[in-house]
Amino acid sequence: MEPEPPPPPFSSSSSKNDTKLAKTTDLFPLTDDLLHKILSRLPAVSFASAACVSKSWNHLCNQVLSRPKLASALSLDPSPEIAVSEVVDKVLAEPIRPHFVLASIGSGFRLYDVSRLISRKLGSKTPLIISTSLGVIGRDAVTDEVTEVKWISLAGDLSDDDGSVTAEDDNFGIVLTVGFVPGLVVDVVPLLRPTKEPRNAMLEKFVTDIRGFCSSVSGGQSPVGIIVFGMEQEGLVDMKPIVNILVLLNNGISKSNLSDYAMPKETVIVGDERGRFLYKSGNESRNFCGSAKYFTDAVALVFAKDRNSAYGNGNIQFHVALSNGVTPVGPRYKAASVKRNCSDHSTWLTAKLEGQQAVLDGQRILNDINDELGDHAGSSDLYIGVTTRRNCSIRSEKPRLLTSLAFHGVVDKAAYLTVPSLNFDIILFYRGDEEYLYVSGEGIRTGDYFQFYRSDPEAALSSIISVTQKIQNLKLDQNQKNSCSQIFGGLIFSCYGRSEPFFASNVDSVPFLENLAEVPFGGIFCGGEIGRGPSSLVDEDRQESPVSCCLHVYSTVYLVMTCTPP
Repeated sequence: MEPEPPPPPFSSSSSKNDTKLAKTTDLFPLTDDLLHKILSRLPAVSFASAACVSKSWNHLCNQVLSRPKLASALSLDPSPEIAVSEVVDKVLAEPIRPHFVLASIGSGFRLYDVSRLISRKLGSKTPLIISTSLGVIGRDAVTDEVTEVKWISLAGDLSDDDGSVTAEDDNFGIVLTVGFVPGLVVDVVPLLRPTKEPRNAMLEKFVTDIRGFCSSVSGGQSPVGIIVFGMEQEGLVDMKPIVNILVLLNNGISKSNLSDYAMPKETVIVGDERGRFLYKSGNESRNFCGSAKYFTDAVALVFAKDRNSAYGNGNIQFHVALSNGVTPVGPRYKAASVKRNCSDHSTWLTAKLEGQQAVLDGQRILNDINDELGDHAGSSDLYIGVTTRRNCSIRSEKPRLLTSLAFHGVVDKAAYLTVPSLNFDIILFYRGDEEYLYVSGEGIRTGDYFQFYRSDPEAALSSIISVTQKIQNLKLDQNQKNSCSQIFGGLIFSCYGRSEPFFASNVDSVPFLENLAEVPFGGIFCGGEIGRGPSSLVDEDRQESPVSCCLHVYSTVYLVMTCTPP
């Protein structure tokens, strides 16, 4: 469905149409109130056609669709044609004008095929991001039941450049979300990397493109929100510096200095750190999918205020809540030596206890941590949370010090022990030895401080209860401030490690189900959940913390969308 065309100019022909309509309804008076009710029950395609009938009908259609709206649906049908048809029919069952489209699919579907099917039905000019995910969350398009489905991760999943899918892949499904956000302008901005310089992502251009888009539509105001999707390409795409360059925040910076930063604190950032995607920008000059000159490392769906909006003083706000799923363990350490292993993109560490001089090897560190873990030693995934202090800048702007918390998984290293008499190798796995502690990822430096964290179902469940209460408080607060204020939609970005067996199924959707049963929402299980933003939904201690943490582990990020009409 193409976006609704602008209202036809007032002319004698439109006046004649209105007069004719009035004459043909003399026997059955069609009042504006009755017509309003009829139009509000039309499916989106018929509604778009009705808006073109006459000036008066167009005016009534604008009244029907005068407030922000989100529509979302999920299908697990193994046929991409049927699955797309089910979710599209559901989201277009009521009046809506698509301002943006988000879709997440299982790796058993081909990105290109699904993108083509969606664009054909929702309009080729509508900003679109379609990504593969590790699972989907939402209401079934047929049964209307809320479902959380986590798929089997296929480590050897092929690139979708040729549209191919592994023969064994039965991860079938899609969650589709369509948004109508009057008062905002939405578009997709890609982060490019030249094919001739594969190690140099164009981070500065990414930020300046976002700034340029916002400047053109909102007169320089910062974005209301950004939804980011990173490309899963081992060793080439690291989302930590990408998100950091968007944030560039440091404790104690006044609002007068925020213009020096990429995105001020008011801008909400959520998303998925690792996946695969296709996108379509409303600006053709930003469409590089399939380009021979560039790879696309990430895409950002940017929501900017429209300075020319007829929505008046209506205000759309994004709120972020976090259900934390890890607990700190043991003392703080200081990295004593750091070795980068380019072959598997890991880091090898030795460390000192904070305030002490003795250098500890990996085995000694892990022995101490296992003592701290006690009964949880064999049942928890381990991470180190590294506090980094880095100078960051955009082009010629003055460098700013960013303090952030980055998580790195404690990884198993493989050792092969040959047994000649048996004619086979024994594979041994270990997390540390008498030299190093092994962790995933890069970017750690000598002198960085870190602490261990473990995955903790009890902490996750407790924080879900807290998030549920905070969303309830937000709902009450919206109702008290303005009887016309409303929560109109939400998105969920949950860690792949959650859900069963971490804890029972359909738990991550509880905060929405218990508070916003009638509000549309969709969600995905991520390869790394992204979440950052000031909000009444964020714990006060996190709001005041000088350390910025945007890339989380074993957590769920909730995006709640609210609006206050003019």
